[in-house]
Amino acid sequence: MEETRKDIQMIFQDPLASLNPRMNIGEIIAEPLKIYQPHLSAAEVKEKVQAMMLKVGLLPNLINRYPHEFSGGQCQRIGIARALIIEPKMIICDEPVSALDVSIQAQVVNLLKSLQKEMGLSLIFIAHDLAVVKHISDRVLVMYLGNAMELGSDVEVYNNTKHPYTKALMSAVPIPDPKLERNKSIELLEGDLPSPINPPSGCVFRTRCLKADENCAKQKPPFTSQNNSHFVACLKVL
Repeated sequence: MEETRKDIQMIFQDPLASLNPRMNIGEIIAEPLKIYQPHLSAAEVKEKVQAMMLKVGLLPNLINRYPHEFSGGQCQRIGIARALIIEPKMIICDEPVSALDVSIQAQVVNLLKSLQKEMGLSLIFIAHDLAVVKHISDRVLVMYLGNAMELGSDVEVYNNTKHPYTKALMSAVPIPDPKLERNKSIELLEGDLPSPINPPSGCVFRTRCLKADENCAKQKPPFTSQNNSHFVACLKVL
């Protein structure tokens, strides 16, 4: 289990809240090394920390500063450095840019893409911003009330959308062209989000789906695919 934990690290949604205010950033980034590589000397730890700081765009001379002295984007870079310092195989990114200004979001996402390629990482990127998801993802999983609705490559999900819920989400994504944005139609979802503790019978999306009928209440749709790549959980598209 300990070896598995080493291979899977996490980047959190609120960058400042995820950092210990009583520790300087050198101590924060070094903490995983002290847990998983206790044999390293203090000099070796410092060398690795400074190298990782450079890799994520932080100057090594900031190593003794504390989290409150940094901006939100810089704090997220500190969190990224902490996650990568032990060279994991997978990073779980839990809404890593939602708490940041739009101008900073692109910088952090591009940094993650660059590090993913450089270090051979697998990223699980959890987000509600579909524009950001499209920019960073190779495969996309759309979920509703804890259930998988659609899974496919970024091209399949964005250009050949199948599930009614995914279509509604896509219709709400802003289009940069003002003329196209004015003329597009948005699929509004009616009703309230059901309780995840007591979800609807059958398809959990049926209470808000315009295509739902009595069969959707009786049977939970299987997660199936016609090409072993693009999967959909909907009786109406089987």
